[in-house]
Amino acid sequence: MDLNTVIFDMDGLLIDSEPLWTEAATEVFAYYGKKMTPADFVSTTGLRTSEFVSWWLRDYKFDNTELEKAAENIIELVIKKIKLHGKALPGLEYIFDFFHNRGYKIGLATSSPMRVADTVINLLGMGDYIHVKTSAEKMEYGKPHPQVYLDCAKALQSSPLQCICFEDSVNGMIAVKAARMKCVVVPTYSQQKDEKWSLADLKISSLKNFSELHINLL
Repeated sequence: MDLNTVIFDMDGLLIDSEPLWTEAATEVFAYYGKKMTPADFVSTTGLRTSEFVSWWLRDYKFDNTELEKAAENIIELVIKKIKLHGKALPGLEYIFDFFHNRGYKIGLATSSPMRVADTVINLLGMGDYIHVKTSAEKMEYGKPHPQVYLDCAKALQSSPLQCICFEDSVNGMIAVKAARMKCVVVPTYSQQKDEKWSLADLKISSLKNFSELHINLL
C-alpha cells in the first residue's frame, strides 16, 4: 500500500520544548519538595502530563485533586514559556514543504493538551499545513498506546499502512509501531547512538536530512 500520509509528534520534534517542560515541572515539583534528575525526565518523555505527574508524585499519596492541580500548573507554565522562548527545531519548514509538495495528508499526534498544540502551531505558523491534529490528553490511553496515532489516521481517512510518523521519544516510537505505521525517529544528539531506537524503521539526525531516498527505503 502506497504511503500518502505523514503524522508528526510535536514536543522535541518540531519545537525545542522539552527543556521548557523540564523547567516547568521542576518549578512545580519544587513546591512539593520533589527533585528530578535529567535521566528521570528522559525516562518519561512522551507521556501525558497527568501520567507524568502521577508517576513522579506517586510516593506523596496525593488525592486526584492535588495531582490535577499540579498537572494544570505545569501546563500553564509551559504555555507561557513556549510563547516567550519556543523555537522551531532545524528542518521544520523544510519537512512540511517536502510532504506538502508531494501531496501528502499531514497530521499532528501529540501527548500534550490541545491548547499547548494550538500555542505551538500558532507560534511556528504551521496551521496551513496541518489537516488534522489529535491530542491524547483526554483519550483513554496515551502513548505508548497507539490510539492517538490511529485516531489521527482515521480522521485523515488513511489506513495505518499508508502512514509515515516522525517521533523523538521511545514511548512515541512504540505507539507508532503498535499502530502498524512506518516510524522515523529523530533522537536528540545525546541519544542518537542508543540501541533503543532499533524498533524504528529509520533513524535520522535532523528533519532537514529526510529525502526522497528515505521514502523509497521505507
